[in-house]
Amino acid sequence: MRALLTMGLVATLAAGAVVAQGPPQGPAAVPTVVKVGDMAPDFSLQGTDGKMHKLSDYRGKQAVVIAWFPRAFTQGCTIECKSLADNGDKIKQYDVAYFMASTDSIEENTKFAKATSVTLQGRGGGAATVVEKKEADFPLLSDPSKEVATKYGVLMPNGVMANRWTFYIDKSGKVVAIDTQVRPATSAEDMITKLAELKVAKKG
Repeated sequence: MRALLTMGLVATLAAGAVVAQGPPQGPAAVPTVVKVGDMAPDFSLQGTDGKMHKLSDYRGKQAVVIAWFPRAFTQGCTIECKSLADNGDKIKQYDVAYFMASTDSIEENTKFAKATSVTLQGRGGGAATVVEKKEADFPLLSDPSKEVATKYGVLMPNGVMANRWTFYIDKSGKVVAIDTQVRPATSAEDMITKLAELKVAKKG
């Protein structure tokens, strides 16, 4: 049943019937504010683990991945969070600190991180779909002022939500890759592949 549900959700994604997913994937978007090779803008953002996370604290210690997403409890974002939570053991084999981040409030992101069942309303009066997921085993960062999202150039044209873009930052604090075509259903597998490509060290 779970496999059928996953297949159905992937099919829905492929059809483009996704809330807060943005337009269908065409040519890769080209970031114009922060580019590969730039130093990643520093930030201090509150996480759903109750801590403040300052990017520069990781410099010289760990690579960092920041997966920006549009909005909590929407379809693509729920599937992306599910993928990362389901595969946390594999991602944690790498010496990396990874986060999802959005312009949602910390209260909303905390509820989203802890949710184990999310009901997604069907579009156009369609039937609702329930997604079962694990609690997020990584922090979700909140940027309700949109200050950091603006620094990273990830805001959508509406100026409210972030694009689903993932930034890979090396130990020196430099941006080494930007994924502007994130696929929610395989976000964890794609992140693991990219960490291997970037030769991020494994723990132990």
